[in-house]
Amino acid sequence: MASYDAALAEAGVENYNLVSVSSVIPANADVEAVGTAPDLGPAGERLTVVEARATTAGPGQVSAALAWSQSAEGPGLFYETSGETDQADVERRVREGLRAGQELRDWEFFDPRVAVESEQAEPGVHTTALVLAVYGESEPIC
Repeated sequence: MASYDAALAEAGVENYNLVSVSSVIPANADVEAVGTAPDLGPAGERLTVVEARATTAGPGQVSAALAWSQSAEGPGLFYETSGETDQADVERRVREGLRAGQELRDWEFFDPRVAVESEQAEPGVHTTALVLAVYGESEPIC
């Protein structure tokens, strides 16, 4: 759990309660790739995300990938994958998954984008690779 928390801190979202959702992008959403999230609200609030993550105890390598494409009609798709594998493998698999999801819909999609994180785990050390899509700012839980 500590390596996951460290990955969340690197992404700038360690102080939120993440709520994972499935991978349909709302029609009015603007998708922008950033390295680290800006301040998204008070600590402890709910943050809606699509998450790709993998954790391993070294030695080894973990990779996580998130692909997305929006449609001319407005909505779009995120696809995520991860595993104890290399960057090229997760990128290939996430592109295949996105293509499969696009084929299920009667939407005209724009070119896909992909974000991949890969981490080398030292022997005996837990390591997490993480890629997130974050929807807007945080919201109060209660």
